[in-house]
Formats: sequence, structure tokens, C-alpha cells
Amino acid sequence: MSNLTLAGLGEHVGKELGLSDWVAIDQQRIDDFAACTGDHQWIHVDVERAKRESPFRGPIAHGYLTLAMVAPLAMQVGIIPRDAAAGLNYGVDKVRFLAPVPAGTRVRLRVVLSGIEPRDGGQVIMKTLNTLEVEGSEKPALIAETLALLIPAEGAKQ
Repeated sequence: MSNLTLAGLGEHVGKELGLSDWVAIDQQRIDDFAACTGDHQWIHVDVERAKRESPFRGPIAHGYLTLAMVAPLAMQVGIIPRDAAAGLNYGVDKVRFLAPVPAGTRVRLRVVLSGIEPRDGGQVIMKTLNTLEVEGSEKPALIAETLALLIPAEGAKQ
């Protein structure tokens, strides 16, 4: 459970909020993502062809699959203040896909609180810098600046 509060968020700006556990990005997860989105590009889902023809010598995760991992891993880190009723995706200011994620590797998320913007009704827009690290790689898979709208729980007006 998060030790953050809406009123105390300002004290954490510029600081790392946490680091998630390692999570496997296996071929099944990649195939499930392809089935869900309709993105069946061979470099992701055709294992034998990817081994033969891909510059990565095997299948890699979709860039948008790696981006989709940001929200659940950020939740694991505990970025939602304990006095917030909800944290909703509000937007993405910038995303850069820096390195491939080969099928079968693990990733983890490092989250830094980069800013807050108070809104009416005690709501807050929280901006975080998210770095999805790839196990065994010096380059991260992605860096994403994301925004979340934090809605206070009943009675939390600060």
C-alpha cells in the first residue's frame, strides 16, 4: 500500500517513487497482445521466421505492449496516494522506444514523480517519468512521461 498522500505529493517531486518487480515478457504474453490488438506483425508472432530473418534473432515484444506494462507496474510500485479514490490515465506527454524486448526477457519499471498540478475539487494531475528496464540490457526498453488524474476519496479536499 502506498505511503503517499495527496497533500504530501509535493514533497516527492523529483524523487524516485519506486521500482517494480521483474516481470517476464514471454511469447504467450506477446501472442495474447497480438490477438487483443490485431497486430500480428511477424517480427512479434512468427517465432521461426523471426529467428531466421529478424535483426534481433528472434521475436520481440510490440512497442505498445511495453508501453501497456507501465500502468500495472506503476500500480505495483504504489504511485496512487492512499487517500485517493482513483488514479486515471490522463495522457502521455512523451514516449521513446529505445531498445527491443526479446521474447522471454524480463522488464521492470522505475518511476520518478516529475510534477504535480492541483485541480479543482482536490484533484491532482500527477506527472511521472517511467523507465522500463530490460534485464541484462544497459538501454531501457522505453522512457515515458505519463499523466494520471488523481481523484480524492470522500472528504479529502486538499
